[in-house]
Amino acid sequence: MRTESTEPTVSGTIANALPMPIILLSSKLEVLYANPAAEQFFDTGLTLLRKQTLADLMAQHSPLFQLVEQAAERNASTAERDIDLSTPRHGERVADVTVTPVPDPEGAMLLTIQERSLAQRMDRQLMSRGAVRSMHGMAAVLAHEIKNPLAGIRGAAQLLEEVLSPDEREMTQLIIVESDRIRTLIDRMESFGDTRAFARRPVNIHEVLDRVRKVAETSFARGVTILETFDPSLPPVLGDRDQLIQVFLNLVRNASDALPEAGGEITLTTGYRPGVKFGSGLAGDRVSLPLEVTVRDNGSGVPQDLLPHIFDPFVTTKVRGTGLGLALVAKIVGDHGGVIECDSVPGRTMFCVLLPKARAEDI
Repeated sequence: MRTESTEPTVSGTIANALPMPIILLSSKLEVLYANPAAEQFFDTGLTLLRKQTLADLMAQHSPLFQLVEQAAERNASTAERDIDLSTPRHGERVADVTVTPVPDPEGAMLLTIQERSLAQRMDRQLMSRGAVRSMHGMAAVLAHEIKNPLAGIRGAAQLLEEVLSPDEREMTQLIIVESDRIRTLIDRMESFGDTRAFARRPVNIHEVLDRVRKVAETSFARGVTILETFDPSLPPVLGDRDQLIQVFLNLVRNASDALPEAGGEITLTTGYRPGVKFGSGLAGDRVSLPLEVTVRDNGSGVPQDLLPHIFDPFVTTKVRGTGLGLALVAKIVGDHGGVIECDSVPGRTMFCVLLPKARAEDI
């Protein structure tokens, strides 16, 4: 780095290519430089970041300030794991942070941030998948043990209704309606037990999102502004088109339900993240999930106490919800070899789906 210019040269080119956020602070903790990963981390462009200090980016009592002081006092790199970087704007975030004094400019500090919240959310999602798998046997038992007698109860109510006068049919109608509601719930639970392999083909994710948008705008999301920020060069996803439509239709529906009465917006975004890889299987294989699709809304958000369990079965924020929609979404995404994460604060909720791309031999 050079004093007369905070624009990176060779070392800055390397910093720009790194996937973790990197920030250069002056002796007064003013932002001098931030790489693209830092811009994404703080959801702010470099021009605006340079007008801010560390105090503008972090909560007042963040332990990061103490870490910076320690590095300055020792004039040596200082690192700490699991630092809480949560803010009202960005929600819950935990990261490993390294602070390194640099000689030029004098008193400057280089911050390297390795976010851990993504990995933690992935761990929680794996636990949710375990809960979903445990429902497989239960769903089969429920289907067999409940559906048959339920059909009998409904049929008896219909026969009874035939001999009653119209003003006496309120209770039989209630029995029929509630029987249908339970039947629908059981049908949805049965979908968790469907372990059959499905045919995978290259799918244009933008065609999937276009179908989802058209369905939403003509039904449950009428009057809602739906914005699109797509990467037109995105390669195809290897998967099932109908199941992917189900995933994003469910996410858009949830976003629509959470919107304010006026000024509601849903933003659909696609992008390519070649550096995103996750461990898979006992052999320790690394699976690349470069295709990113996000569904963002400006609604009320997910309560922080429910956020870690949002993909668990029967967890819901809706008064009349069953809590199976997002669990089923997580199952379908997992069946495609992908992962889904949720980040939410009031006024900004984002579901991010990471998927594998189709290989050349698949196309």
